[in-house]
Amino acid sequence: MSSLIPIQENQFDTFFALIEELADFEALARPDADAKSRLKQDICGDHPRIKAYLIETNDHFCGYVITFQSYSSFLAKPTLYLEDIYIQPNFRGKGIGKSIMKILVQYALEQGCGRMEWVVLDWNTSAQEFYHGLGAVHMKEWFPFRLTEEAMKQLINKES
Repeated sequence: MSSLIPIQENQFDTFFALIEELADFEALARPDADAKSRLKQDICGDHPRIKAYLIETNDHFCGYVITFQSYSSFLAKPTLYLEDIYIQPNFRGKGIGKSIMKILVQYALEQGCGRMEWVVLDWNTSAQEFYHGLGAVHMKEWFPFRLTEEAMKQLINKES
């Protein structure tokens, strides 16, 4: 049986090591020391911005989850956004992901959410197949857009 354990400050380094594993898996740069500090504040500070959990199975932390809520104006309900779900490779294929998704769905329903959303990298076909198997649909009619911090600064400074 797998469970989600809300991260306490004394577990933050364990959690952060798993984030570094995910960065390596996705071939991305690991978060720097400043990002680590901000993340700790956003999880363990006086005014948390996100909810973060360790995935525990058989008394071992094998992954993590980060969520937050956004809002749908058309549903007039919150949306549970799944920012990250990471399970270490040697724990995959054992039903842990499905168990964790069921826990998250139950949480979303208890919080009055009208839906859950997340994104999947285009090359991660095993994750895509997993989510399709849960009944999730790929939203082909919506295109994700992003302004980076640098782009936001440029926009503020841009003349009409």
